[in-house]
Amino acid sequence: MSDLTKIPVTVITGFLGAGKTTLIRHLMANPEGRKLAVLVNEFGTVGVDGEILRQCADENCPDENIVELANGCICCTVADEFIPTIEALMARPVRPDHILIETSGLALPKPLLKAFDWPAIRSKITVDGVIAVADAEAVAAGRFAPDVAAVDAQRQADDIIDHETPLSEVFEDQIACADIVLLSKADLAGAEGLATARALIEAELPRKLPILPLTEGVIDPKVILGLGAAAEDDLAARPSHHDDHDDHEHDDFDTVVIELPEIADPAALVAAIERLAREQNILRVKGHIAVAGKPMRLLVQAVGERVRHQYDRPWGTEARRSALVVIAEHHDVDEAAIRAVLLGGVAA
Repeated sequence: MSDLTKIPVTVITGFLGAGKTTLIRHLMANPEGRKLAVLVNEFGTVGVDGEILRQCADENCPDENIVELANGCICCTVADEFIPTIEALMARPVRPDHILIETSGLALPKPLLKAFDWPAIRSKITVDGVIAVADAEAVAAGRFAPDVAAVDAQRQADDIIDHETPLSEVFEDQIACADIVLLSKADLAGAEGLATARALIEAELPRKLPILPLTEGVIDPKVILGLGAAAEDDLAARPSHHDDHDDHEHDDFDTVVIELPEIADPAALVAAIERLAREQNILRVKGHIAVAGKPMRLLVQAVGERVRHQYDRPWGTEARRSALVVIAEHHDVDEAAIRAVLLGGVAA
């Protein structure tokens, strides 16, 4: 690759737990001759997605090319983190052919695209495309708005409120910014769910886009890499609810990290997380857990009441620390109550 050639960047956005990390793992395993680098922007202080991706590192995407930015939204830390990280990747002895950026599930993608216009990097990288991953089953059920009835009641009670809930705005901004929308977990949604989700998304799109089903992150890389969209030059075609604002806020959401003791029964923990989703409208839970008598870490990933868990790798010499990142809308966060449910569940 010529030093004058811009490195293409694919921005992978999507709501909480939609399947962004699973998609990136598939791309890492099927690079089609590309040397990849991956930037992961976590929401919270315990990095889970970056840890998962490091387990997939190989000669096409070595461990040093997997970078986790956890000190805030990358579009809010452009000068401090994003630009230095990009420059460091491009200065590596073997420069990557393609960079994948996994945004936080709460991120608005358009401010990130604007960051690519910074003089320090504009001549060196370009946004090859924006891929929005949407959970087909959740979208079909309307769960990108946490409680539609409560929103309607709030609107009726307050004449000032005439906007969507924060979750709906995030979702709509993500798909409006996309070049391709992937409907993940297609196997769970079924044909009817896929059709419903597709119709809902098409109704929100500012322009016609490809909408493709996705199961377990598997898709031909040729479909989503090499789009040549130069999205940083195409911002007008990607409307946002926040176009009239110079800055965007993340105060709609809060993250708490809950430390837990070593547990005996993973099923009890799953039940506690399901209870949190029902009773406290928790959006997302992820982390690693130490299980008594088990030499391997238990990886926990939850979206609402859907909880997935598996043993991912041995603890080895690493401290057997159990910690869960819990994400919810600001008004739903009661750290003491969250801690009580989780601790009560594992102690039961």
